[in-house]
Amino acid sequence: MDYQIARHNMVENQVRTNKVTDPLVIAAMEEVPRELFLPEGKRGIAYVDEDIPVGNGRYAMEPMVIARMMQSAEIARSDVALVIGAGYGYTGAVLSRVAETVVAVESDKEMASIAEKTFQAHSYDNVIVVEGNLAEGYAKQSPYNVIVFDGAVAEVPANILDQLSEGGRLLVVVRAPGKVGVARLYERENGVVGHRDLFDANIPYLPGFEPAESFVF
Repeated sequence: MDYQIARHNMVENQVRTNKVTDPLVIAAMEEVPRELFLPEGKRGIAYVDEDIPVGNGRYAMEPMVIARMMQSAEIARSDVALVIGAGYGYTGAVLSRVAETVVAVESDKEMASIAEKTFQAHSYDNVIVVEGNLAEGYAKQSPYNVIVFDGAVAEVPANILDQLSEGGRLLVVVRAPGKVGVARLYERENGVVGHRDLFDANIPYLPGFEPAESFVF
């Protein structure tokens, strides 16, 4: 399989056709080999336009969703970004081509180790993988200019919103039970965090961020 051709076709047919025009985002999607950030048995489907299951309840998020959220974040070359749910590292890798530094938090020890080794082997020197509880983010290096969740959530924890800098942007797909998910942009302005909805995106939940079970009487 010619991954370079597949990657170019992904950008042309999935990214550009879904309202992504930011040249930095498009260049990042063209550059980063998605197949490197998947388990070996999944590499043949690296460029399909869907979320790819990678084990342990985790998914590699659909490239179009990543690209549209990055464009909405208006990432600057000087920005420091946080990824909640590094997985095997693809979202962090794409962000690293646009932002100055990326911190990627991962709770799965094996995934964190593989992502770190992949970053090192392919000279993604501005990405740091941290093993830890996803729901806690990584306050030690906060505040962040950009925070991206690599999966859907029922709601965004307040403690992660607290890790946004002034002017910071948080991108996440929020899914209420039984409803279609929506990509949402949170922004901190004058110390207050507000949000607006961007587009529909029905991606899987990030483990640990599912809706709380409710009892029916």
